[in-house]
Amino acid sequence: LKAGGVAGVCVDLILFPLDTVKTRLQSPQGFRKAGGFRGIYAGVPSTAIGSFPNAAAFFITYENVKSLLPHGSSSYLSPATHMVAASLGEVVACLIRVPSEVIKQRAQVSPSSSTLRILSHTLYHEGIQGLYRGYKSTVLREIPFSLVQFPLWESLKDLWSWKQGHVVDSWQSAVCGAFAGGFAAAVTTPLDVAKTRIMLAKAGSSNASGNVLAALGGIWRTQGLSGLFAGVVPRMAAISLGGFIFLGTYEKSRQLLL
Repeated sequence: LKAGGVAGVCVDLILFPLDTVKTRLQSPQGFRKAGGFRGIYAGVPSTAIGSFPNAAAFFITYENVKSLLPHGSSSYLSPATHMVAASLGEVVACLIRVPSEVIKQRAQVSPSSSTLRILSHTLYHEGIQGLYRGYKSTVLREIPFSLVQFPLWESLKDLWSWKQGHVVDSWQSAVCGAFAGGFAAAVTTPLDVAKTRIMLAKAGSSNASGNVLAALGGIWRTQGLSGLFAGVVPRMAAISLGGFIFLGTYEKSRQLLL
């Protein structure tokens, strides 16, 4: 819990400006109208509050599920074990992540409004379900992301450990995490764009229903391939750096605590 929480807080706060740029590039009104480079830390209180419990929930689930499933001696089962553990970790973590992300993204595209005002406005007009708008799309983004990132991260660590004859250091784990995260970020960007559009959609609009395929279809019809991959560069940069900091910090914290 502590290792995952510390890792989550470090990466979310350090890389917040890149996340804001990505959200504004993906927003329906476009980068400039969403705020451009102004108020680059808009929405940071929501992230600061949600980051520790979100990351802790993921790693508690990930490590416990991984320990319950067959792995180790049967190397061919290891990727499947990591995929299942990471997927279940994301489903649990999204219960905390989604409300935080809804408020954060709405603040990022409305830098003149405070986080508290956006929270109260969302609760007044949409209720609790408004905070969970985009839960399905977030899970549908995070599970494919984890299916790519975590088996790749674990495989790269195993390969590096085998090559050098001992377990990887925390910085080596971080390098593996950066590569795995950047690759996973690139291939799942369309799902991230759909998730952003759903969270930012006005109540009652077609995107507010949370239909991921409909959101993807709408983006394809109006903006084509470039729309589906809007924000791919800052997303890859943030998640590559995030993978380096997040997974490296997690390994180091875990070593120190255990």
